[in-house]
Amino acid sequence: MPTVLITGSAGLIGSESVRFFAQLGFNIIGIDNDLRSYFFGESASTQWNRDLLKDKYGEQYRHYDLDIRDRDAIERIFKEHATGINLIIHTAAQPSHDWAASDPHTDFTVNANGTLVLLEATRQYCPDAVFIFTSTNKVYGDLPNFLPLQELETRWEIAPDHPYWLGIDESMSVDQSKHSLFGASKVAADVLVQEYGRYFNMKTASFRGGCLTGPAHSGAKLHGFLAYLMKCTVTDEPYTIFGYKGKQVRDNIHSYDLVNAFYHFYQNPRCGEVYNIGGSRHSNCSMLEAIAQCEALTGKVLQYTYAKDNRSGDHIWYVSDVRKFQSHYPTWHYQYALQDILKDIYTAQITRAI
Repeated sequence: MPTVLITGSAGLIGSESVRFFAQLGFNIIGIDNDLRSYFFGESASTQWNRDLLKDKYGEQYRHYDLDIRDRDAIERIFKEHATGINLIIHTAAQPSHDWAASDPHTDFTVNANGTLVLLEATRQYCPDAVFIFTSTNKVYGDLPNFLPLQELETRWEIAPDHPYWLGIDESMSVDQSKHSLFGASKVAADVLVQEYGRYFNMKTASFRGGCLTGPAHSGAKLHGFLAYLMKCTVTDEPYTIFGYKGKQVRDNIHSYDLVNAFYHFYQNPRCGEVYNIGGSRHSNCSMLEAIAQCEALTGKVLQYTYAKDNRSGDHIWYVSDVRKFQSHYPTWHYQYALQDILKDIYTAQITRAI
């Protein structure tokens, strides 16, 4: 029976990975110490999700409450399971560019050093395993903001005849731009994943995600756009829009669709690969459009205010071009559109509140 090691296993993408690969019969090693509650407060804790996974999957899911920066502890796990590990899915991270500025040392050591610890443990103990890293579109910094955007009634948009109309592809530079400290730490990790693939001929991939979302997301003010927006709409908690007239555009991909992409890569891996992955033209919205959909689903009016100053380095418009991944894995297709994603998030939040 194959084994997958998943970091951040109680988080959004980690827990989706647990469910996905458990259904395929994998043994699962989960690593998660709920740093999310440290980053964003107890309301963002993933402990509830960890407990659900342990209860549902029993002996099939073995959980370790460890920090990925703890080299000795991580190496003990890899040494114990050695070549039995077939796949590593690395989702653990400090995920907020706002939070990173408050504690750059923690941000960088979690995102960059933690990734190095995992890559080196993989090389030493299971070098034939597939290593998948959940990267981010923030590796491109604010370069997308210099695209020739047009202001429409509810969103910023790019002209249909522009090369990036279908989305931003992997050819965009990661240099000469403002990344935020979070973006810089993820660039470091992203390049490490590529380098271990190319230098050591390991089967690695960096998936540069747009907005990753889904029903298991513990949305917080500083991270988790759609989940937190829906939470505020449902609970009447006040919400703040930061800049760009609320017309900033994000593409949103359901956690299942992303993990399904991971599975396709696992079945036919490559070395040192990079993929932009997100909702693309299939699933994207502006802040104002997302608010309208949340209000329509809940039958409530969001209590929000507008702050003129945008978050430093924040994207005005970002849509992923996923054609490179689709060309390599043509049997992968989206299962969730934007409306499906929002319905899933709404149902999950109502269920957890009962």
